[in-house]
Amino acid sequence: MAIKCSVCGKRCTSQGTLSAHMRLHVRGEAYECTVCHKTFAWIDKLQTHIRIHTGERPYECTVCKKKFSQSGNLRTHFRIHTGEKPFECTVCFKTFAQSNDLRGHLRTHTGEKPYKCTVCNRTFANSNTLVVHSRLHTGEKPFECAVCYRTFSQACSLRAHLRTHTGEKPFECNLCERSFTQRGNLTSHLRCHTGIIVQPFKCSVCHKMLRDASQLRTHLRTHTDEKAFACSFCDKTFRHSSELVVHRRTHTGEKPFKCDVCLKAFTQDGSLRAHLRTHTGEKPFKCSVCLRGFAQAGGLRSHLRTHTGEKPYECNVCHKRFTNGSGLKSHFFSHSEEKPFECTLCGASFGLHHVLTRHLKIHTSG
Repeated sequence: MAIKCSVCGKRCTSQGTLSAHMRLHVRGEAYECTVCHKTFAWIDKLQTHIRIHTGERPYECTVCKKKFSQSGNLRTHFRIHTGEKPFECTVCFKTFAQSNDLRGHLRTHTGEKPYKCTVCNRTFANSNTLVVHSRLHTGEKPFECAVCYRTFSQACSLRAHLRTHTGEKPFECNLCERSFTQRGNLTSHLRCHTGIIVQPFKCSVCHKMLRDASQLRTHLRTHTDEKAFACSFCDKTFRHSSELVVHRRTHTGEKPFKCDVCLKAFTQDGSLRAHLRTHTGEKPFKCSVCLRGFAQAGGLRSHLRTHTGEKPYECNVCHKRFTNGSGLKSHFFSHSEEKPFECTLCGASFGLHHVLTRHLKIHTSG
């Protein structure tokens, strides 16, 4: 029978536990931390607490040498090596290494999701899942690769990424012995043996089949026009967290992707890849009509219009049409008094670049 503390109402399991607890209420009898002044009923609890300040970790795993400040944490950790999972779900009999993992799992049966995102109101069964989710809104990526300095929002993503440097491929196919760096890649590979395309997540609007729940959630936003990721600088909203991360750089000025050749920096890795072709001369985008090559897909799209005759860019003053945006932009100057193209030889200025080019021949021909 539980014994109730007459001061604070806390229930203790025995008289000895109550006596120890009472020290917290009697001045001078509790065990106080000299660093932060937190008090404890038991001296061993104080000794364990002090390790937070000293950083001492006296309990070492005999397998991987990882150290812990408490013996209980070491015992829990050791189950990673032994595979022991003593906490069993009474509904589906799934087992877990830690009691809090079991508590979180039980919510998948009850449907309880007590942890709510304050930004998009999405709810979660576990507090850790909410913490990871919140990084989609903040753009925070606290886990950094020590090799290439790429950052990640989750520790598991960093661990998977590190295998691209080490070459480790721990996920092996038991049918052909091919191995993979990530479990998801193995799952996809197994379909080539079974011939079964597993896409159990179906859109209720257009019936498109998606590979996982995350892809389905992202896809559903195309129907609802939901843009859950808001910029804290200008309140612009985005459908995908990756779009928000890139957009934020327009405010912060961050350009994390740097060219190793000329040191020019870019906000997106795609822009860097396109820029690198100016150094390599690579032109991977080929015209199917005349086989001319282009460094960027946009250049090919503009070029194709010279074959089709399409002119989608129209001047809103005289309605003249152009094959690309730059042609329309140059044309606008013929309607305005602005003359941005200046001759460096005589100072004459022109509204159109090709008029300047024609003018320069006056100087060269003489």
